[in-house]
Amino acid sequence: MAIRVDPENNETRALFDLADFSGRRVLEIGCGDGRLTRRYAAKAGHVTAIDPFSRGIARAREKLPAALRDQVEFQNISFTDFASTAEPSLFGVIILSWSL
Repeated sequence: MAIRVDPENNETRALFDLADFSGRRVLEIGCGDGRLTRRYAAKAGHVTAIDPFSRGIARAREKLPAALRDQVEFQNISFTDFASTAEPSLFGVIILSWSL
């Protein structure tokens, strides 16, 4: 029996209540295996999803639907390393969800 996390879509509903993703560039910090990323990415213009856990990023890339491949970029990198090279003004929405 597969475990389905958030079958009522409370997470995505809360995200969409808090921010307008329409056509915006999104940075997701701590994306893990991309479970949440896949649920909101179609509404965003582009998503950069980062996580230092290489196996999670590998799973995220594997599970990403073909329809989202041009708009979602998964990076195996820590936030500190990403922040040292990224331009913060590129992102209209930043998500830090379920990360420590």
